[in-house]
Amino acid sequence: MIKIDIPTSDVVIVKQKPLQDVKDHKISSEYGFTDFRKISREKGGLILFYNKNDELLFVGKARKLRQRVTKHFEDNVSPIKKHREEVQKIAVIYVEDPMEREIYETYMINKYKAKYNIEKVFYK
Repeated sequence: MIKIDIPTSDVVIVKQKPLQDVKDHKISSEYGFTDFRKISREKGGLILFYNKNDELLFVGKARKLRQRVTKHFEDNVSPIKKHREEVQKIAVIYVEDPMEREIYETYMINKYKAKYNIEKVFYK
């Protein structure tokens, strides 16, 4: 049996009430993640979206994390596009190696049964 130790989150941002004067970005003004800029613009890793009950909704990976988080809240092809309002917390784990990102993503999707991941699912 293979044992995989999942790294702890490097950045966690929690949904807050949208500020009236924060209109600089869609995920700040519309979705309430006013401190999403704490996520590195240059680092790669994993993105974990949670609901208010701390249930894992979606696991994703990216070479550039901040841009990918933004895309999940802006584009029409994101797997969470119909569930954006449900997201209450975003956790980021920095993992630079692409192979490690792939392994962690697949493992976490299946171990924690991420609700909106449809690919790489082995538990159904």
